[in-house]
Amino acid sequence: MAYFPAFIKLDEISVLVVGGGYIAGEKIEKLLDFTDNITVVAPHFSKETQKLVESAGLKVFNRPYEEGDIEGFGVVIVAVDDLQLQKRIYEACQSRHILCNSVDSVDYCDFIFPSYTKKGALTVAFSTSGISPSVAKYLRRAIERLIPDSIAEFLEEMKRLRSSLPKGKERMKMLDEKAKIYIDKIFKKDIDVQ
Repeated sequence: MAYFPAFIKLDEISVLVVGGGYIAGEKIEKLLDFTDNITVVAPHFSKETQKLVESAGLKVFNRPYEEGDIEGFGVVIVAVDDLQLQKRIYEACQSRHILCNSVDSVDYCDFIFPSYTKKGALTVAFSTSGISPSVAKYLRRAIERLIPDSIAEFLEEMKRLRSSLPKGKERMKMLDEKAKIYIDKIFKKDIDVQ
């Protein structure tokens, strides 16, 4: 079954990452694009992950995962090789309605990390529903070359315009036309998006 694409606002959600290895570091790095409300529990850390955790000032527990560590969290990332531990944490999350992602174990995931590119307020995500993360990664790399760095400034301008103009058909028409002109300039062709 395919995953439903959704963007989750993490402002008020605490995230727990279980694990301190390289993969845990990759997940933490992606999460830091959207929140720093992250706690990490692991008995050992790779040098890269330790450096990342310290530079971001994240809360850390240098010990193995303990039952009950998930209490108070809205999202749990399990980045350990121990499949039994992944299953245990996933089942505990399910009973508490906590979203869980177990790295490389789609059976123990409520959601997966897409491959994404982020430029300012624009985030474009790619997913193969866990079938081939490599395909999603290389597709993302190809598409992100098409997105100009100026998109961040353009989106800020659109945000200002949208908030300063009265709601209605005229505003919607003007913003739509402005967006179309910007995108047409990027691709140098007429795009008719319905």
